[in-house]
Amino acid sequence: MPSHSSRKADHIRINLEEDVDFLQLTTGFEQFHFVHEALPELDLADVDTSITVFGKRLSTPILVSSMTGGTDSAGTINRRLAEAVQARGLAMGVGSQRSALEEPATAASFYVRDYAPDALLFANLGAVQLNYGYGVDHCRRAVDMLEADALILHLNPLQEVVQPEGDTNWRDLLPKIAAVCRALPVPVIAKEVGWGISPNTARRLIEAGISAIDVAGAGGTSWSQVEMHRAPTERLRRLAAAFRDWGTPTATTLAWVRQARAEMNVPALPIIASGGMRSGQDIAKAVALGADLVGLAGPFCETSYGIDRSRGRRDGDPGSRNAYRHVLRRRRRRGRATPSRRPHTARRFVCWTIAHLMHLRDVGCRRWKRKCTVCWAIASLRISRTTA
Repeated sequence: MPSHSSRKADHIRINLEEDVDFLQLTTGFEQFHFVHEALPELDLADVDTSITVFGKRLSTPILVSSMTGGTDSAGTINRRLAEAVQARGLAMGVGSQRSALEEPATAASFYVRDYAPDALLFANLGAVQLNYGYGVDHCRRAVDMLEADALILHLNPLQEVVQPEGDTNWRDLLPKIAAVCRALPVPVIAKEVGWGISPNTARRLIEAGISAIDVAGAGGTSWSQVEMHRAPTERLRRLAAAFRDWGTPTATTLAWVRQARAEMNVPALPIIASGGMRSGQDIAKAVALGADLVGLAGPFCETSYGIDRSRGRRDGDPGSRNAYRHVLRRRRRRGRATPSRRPHTARRFVCWTIAHLMHLRDVGCRRWKRKCTVCWAIASLRISRTTA
């Protein structure tokens, strides 16, 4: 059976070298568009995109989603990303720390607090491990290892099924998740890995005491396709390939979880939208549709290696601070990221859009009838469904 480190190395290599996107399924955000406002009555210099999550202030609602750890190259990625997160005031999660708990020599590849002393950092473990001997102590150790502000428990049943070494006993897991939520001194986040959260699952997680939900919908990386590329037998390859277009689009699962949050009367529970987010406009749409934080992984990972997929080659400085710039400079064209021809204008427009859509949703804004300049300017930026 492959070691944790070799599996992590395989995941990095496959994500960077192979086509692991969904074949036809998309995030669903292409079905929405903003109405352009030619007269916004707004000074861009007054825009504030900051947001507070779990007591920490972020400059903009962007999360560098959990990706990797457990190998030397993974440690390099995490350190580069942490530097970018610190410099830009973002949030960051690391990959599953199971390898660090079971192979302590790999723990250094996860530790990024020295590179991001002020950042909002998320530790990460697979929820299913609670059925395989893990408990509150393991979760606490993962948090302490990272000096993390919260713990992600990721939910990946499909990936475990198609892995030759997968853990497939998901029976009676929810009470154990609830026990972790009660015992840990930090918030616990439930996160899918790319197939979405159903309304029923969202409600059950909220009842269990989860502090935030990352919907991680379909439309970005297909982890069943990743596992197909590392499957040791033809039977497992066929099994994994059969699920390439499985899952709920990110826009749909975001709407479901937002509705579940309203039904459960927990309006303050943060919702994180991730899964196929590749451009500033994706981020703006997700926020407009109810996300409090938006997670991106692939674009940051690629940029940390100096890879520009739109050009099909390595390109530019692999330094981590450029990762943030590259993401906001990209526009979506037929589901693929391409460089913006006017990167500075694109970034400023995205920041403007995010900030004022958030302001429009702010229940504390009571100046609408008195023509609050922010609300007045943003009113025509309401999001509308594209006619099929």
